[in-house]
Formats: sequence, C-alpha cells, structure tokens
Amino acid sequence: MYAIVEIAGQQFKVEEGKKIFVHRLDAVEGDSVEFEKVLLTDNEGAVTIGEPLVPNIVVEGKVLAHVRGDKVIIFKKKRRKGYQKRTGHRQDFTQVEILSIGAAGGTRKKAAPKAEKKVAETPVAEEVKTEVKKAPVRKTAASKETAEKKETVKKAPAKSTKKPAKE
Repeated sequence: MYAIVEIAGQQFKVEEGKKIFVHRLDAVEGDSVEFEKVLLTDNEGAVTIGEPLVPNIVVEGKVLAHVRGDKVIIFKKKRRKGYQKRTGHRQDFTQVEILSIGAAGGTRKKAAPKAEKKVAETPVAEEVKTEVKKAPVRKTAASKETAEKKETVKKAPAKSTKKPAKE
C-alpha cells in the first residue's frame, strides 16, 4: 500500500517502513507526526483519488532526525566588468519514517477540548457628554481694520518677462 501525501507544500509518495526527507518540520526528534493531506491511496490495485483530499485517511510517521542537505554553490559573474559573487546554501531537512497509512478514526488520538473564552459581563457605563460652552469671540477695532484691508488689497497681475516676437 502506498499514498501520495502533501507535506510542507510538496507531494511525496510514501509507503509503510520507508524513510523520506521533507523540508524542516516543527517537531522534536522522536515525536510522532500525522499528515492529513492525503491526495491518493493505492491498496493493492484499489486506487482512491481524493477530490481534493481522500477523506478519513491519515499517514503517521516518526521524526528521526533534523539534517542539512548538500551545499549548493551559487556563482554569479558579469564578464568584462570585474563582478564576481560566490555564495552557498544548505537546505534544512527532517528525516521522517512512515509508520502507518490508515483510517483516521482508529489510531488517531482525540484532541483536548478547547477552552472557551469567557466574556466578562460588566455593566457598560453610559458616557456622559459634557458640553463645553465657548465664550463668544469679540472683534476688536484692530481686527476689523485688518479684515477690511485684506478685502481691498488685491494683487496686481504678474508682469510677463517674454520679449515680443520679431517678425
């Protein structure tokens, strides 16, 4: 029996007892992991294709180790420009051993019930709106004169600096 499983965004063909390398998982070495995104199963010729997932099928595995892949060298060069750049990269992987491929109901542990958030029932205090009355603004004689000057003074149109065209 084998299955096609999506793990960390990639699809893997898994069989019971096989060891696979997947992108780094957030699990401690020795932990058991379950993969619920099963896309296809084949049980001795009986193929089940998911739409998009196969219901009630879980692949169980055990984390063996966290390892790093081979170093990949990235070398960039622009000829005749004196530009060379050399960097390297090592991908982090997790080695997983597949323990079983089977129904979700039988071997799966039940999750602990989630605690509900309790909303504190406090009486809502009504907002008391206080209106602040502003004293009326008194216009003084000086402010009246400046307002009148602003109205009477108008800007003259700007003089053009262009020379008249010669014919």
